[in-house]
Amino acid sequence: MARIGGVNVPVNKRVVVALTYIYGIGPSLASKICEGCGIGEDVLVSSLSDEDVVKIRNFIRSGCVVEADLRKEVAMNIKFLMDIGCYRGLRHRKKLPVRGQRTHTNARTRKGGTRLAVAVKKG
Repeated sequence: MARIGGVNVPVNKRVVVALTYIYGIGPSLASKICEGCGIGEDVLVSSLSDEDVVKIRNFIRSGCVVEADLRKEVAMNIKFLMDIGCYRGLRHRKKLPVRGQRTHTNARTRKGGTRLAVAVKKG
């Protein structure tokens, strides 16, 4: 397996598809990386030379925020929203949907499992 951006990318896939295994690189950015490095999109990772892999690594290091750095940046952005107390930060803090979705009936993923009411015996 070729190691690019701290991730073992699969060898038996095309370069464009294999690059999307890296957190922060989607299909469009993967094709831009291939174009910038002068590598065809149909080439398999197994047929890349060591020089091509180094080109891809350097391209990603120079212009892309990926993996741990990107995860840290996203977490810091969310923490900043919570610290300043804006509406989005409050929604994150309460673990509710942030982007305006309804919560009366849906939002089970964000809120967690259903809460069952405990039956009270009358008598």
